[in-house]
Amino acid sequence: MDLNSTHSNNTTIPVNGTIPVSSTLATSTTPFENPLPANTSGDRKPIALWPGMYHSPVTTALWEARTKIFERLLDPPRDAPPQSELLTKTPSQSRTSILYNFSSDFVLREQYRDPWNDVRIGKLLEDLDALAGTISVKHCSDEDSTTRPLILVTASVDKIVLKKPISVDIDLTIVGSVIWVGRSSIEIQLEVTQSKRENSDSDSVVLTANFIFVARDSETGKAAPVNRLSPETAREKLLYEQAEARNNLKKRKRVGEKKDHENAEEKKLRDLLAEGRIFCDMPALADRDSILLRDTSLENSLICHPQQRNIHGRIFGGFLMNRAFELAFSTAYAFAGLVPYFLEVDHVDFLRPVDVGDFLRLKSCVLYTELHDPDQPLINVEVVAHVTRPELRSSEVSNTFHFTFTVRPEAKAMKNGFKLRNVVPTTEEEARRILERIDADNLNEFFRT
Repeated sequence: MDLNSTHSNNTTIPVNGTIPVSSTLATSTTPFENPLPANTSGDRKPIALWPGMYHSPVTTALWEARTKIFERLLDPPRDAPPQSELLTKTPSQSRTSILYNFSSDFVLREQYRDPWNDVRIGKLLEDLDALAGTISVKHCSDEDSTTRPLILVTASVDKIVLKKPISVDIDLTIVGSVIWVGRSSIEIQLEVTQSKRENSDSDSVVLTANFIFVARDSETGKAAPVNRLSPETAREKLLYEQAEARNNLKKRKRVGEKKDHENAEEKKLRDLLAEGRIFCDMPALADRDSILLRDTSLENSLICHPQQRNIHGRIFGGFLMNRAFELAFSTAYAFAGLVPYFLEVDHVDFLRPVDVGDFLRLKSCVLYTELHDPDQPLINVEVVAHVTRPELRSSEVSNTFHFTFTVRPEAKAMKNGFKLRNVVPTTEEEARRILERIDADNLNEFFRT
């Protein structure tokens, strides 16, 4: 689970300050190495050379802002006691914003540009994960350098929703803060804003994201209590209540409310499998507007390298999200035959850590399609990350991602009579995965309304 963990401690980030993001290709005699910050001494290594950090424009800016934390982590205090007193903090105390100067920084703009002149969603997912980690540090800090720091672990991504296209030519801002806390878990909400036009004064929210972090004792590895949260404004109180309701519903579902729906679920299961049996037993009579789930699959494999690790030696969670998104995008592209358009990331669980040297296999498929709205047909793609150990003949799931795409309107307009195919399972396990995802999507729709 320790995919994007960081220690809480004192931080140098201003409470309401905005952290500017610069391109990682600095203009200097060594173009691929960030220069020393102006306020540092010559005997300190530049952040670009610090070990155990996954570098991107945003991660570099954030780590520069919390330099003292990371310098102390490289030489942690010995025999320090754990945090003894919990503080009460407000959302404003953890609020952090970062600014992308796309309009004036050409190199930064090119680092984030996709083929359709929008922002690369995969890179943005990396940045959201990094910023959420910073915010968790700010909230969980006990402001006492003599105590043992906590480890904050990315437990899950609750939801990431794209509301509007994100242009790469206009400045972009991400603002986030803690909106809810439990005993050892915290929820962080991030909002990405961008003006409609380059010289416009009004900004609109183009993307929202919710991350769940849990706190661990750095010595025992057990769950540790986190600072309390006291929402102040009406909006902060509303966000807290909504997060509390989501958390309570998850707890009830874990206890086992599913029994009331078992009969209905079994009927849906049989209906889904009926068409799959026709494909297997009488393929000539199968519906030509359908396709077997297994025939939508793609796979990608990689070895995890030291350059992709975080400060604790585990692979950076944002890097995994980026790779999963790229595979999901390719899967939707190959399935639809038209350029996909990203809509949202549903709940992502970080089940086990990914370490340097791990053999990671990413397997994707189209779980199901929704064709109710012909103007915006939906493609639901699942990506499962497996940590594979050939020498031990073992394979464990580390992450499961669910992405929703439609097709780009301009691409759809070029193809008359375009229609997505229905996805059909052939096994009970595939059918159950589809039903679970449909139920989760219906639940999310309930919360949105």
